[in-house]
Amino acid sequence: MRASFSKSIAPLEVSIGYTFRKKSLLKEAVTHKSFAHEKHKENILFNERMEFLGDAVLSIIISDYLYHAYPEYTESELSKVRAYTVQEATLAEAAGSLDIGSHLQLGKGEELTGGRRKPSLLANVFESVLGAIYLDGGLKKAKEFVLINLKHKADELITNNILFDFKTTFQELTQAEFGVLPKYSTHKEEGPEHSKIFEVNVFINDEMYGSGRGRSKKTAAQLAAKEGLNKIKGQTK
Repeated sequence: MRASFSKSIAPLEVSIGYTFRKKSLLKEAVTHKSFAHEKHKENILFNERMEFLGDAVLSIIISDYLYHAYPEYTESELSKVRAYTVQEATLAEAAGSLDIGSHLQLGKGEELTGGRRKPSLLANVFESVLGAIYLDGGLKKAKEFVLINLKHKADELITNNILFDFKTTFQELTQAEFGVLPKYSTHKEEGPEHSKIFEVNVFINDEMYGSGRGRSKKTAAQLAAKEGLNKIKGQTK
């Protein structure tokens, strides 16, 4: 590995928070096929195979995190959160924040058409860099990289009810079926101040229709509403 490349890639290693033992892996990860094709006589490796690997590693890491962090969510709900967490726009944003684009090796045509800013290309290079980290440092280092850059996105989707708004649906159904609004009550709080678990119950008139637990009252209330929806649907079958 040329010393000049090792020196030029050092800022990217700082940005992504990982120093490679085998620098050639990172070089391959940031090399686009357009660059390799222009220099075909040099047999340069490009990042498509590494992107393929990174995509698989990303899926298992996010799946594992969601499975353990949100035991109250169903398979279909977790799949929906995962899909949004690893979508092109999210990965491109993460790659942009890490300034990976400025380190890409692109062909002249791709450079002229703004390849460094293309969401699809940035999302792909995020996955290829992840694949390189996995090959160089194993699953533990790959997991650290993914969670540092994407965990907050998954949590945000759930905490801010971006994907699921059970409360609104439950309220509309309650008003239609019973002519009243549901009432929520915090039943208990558990755990230390920095890591509390809340349990919220929801009532229609004086009957409890659902209960939910979560890391915030908002999340717990959403899950209580979800349980309430299932109960009402069960009663109307």
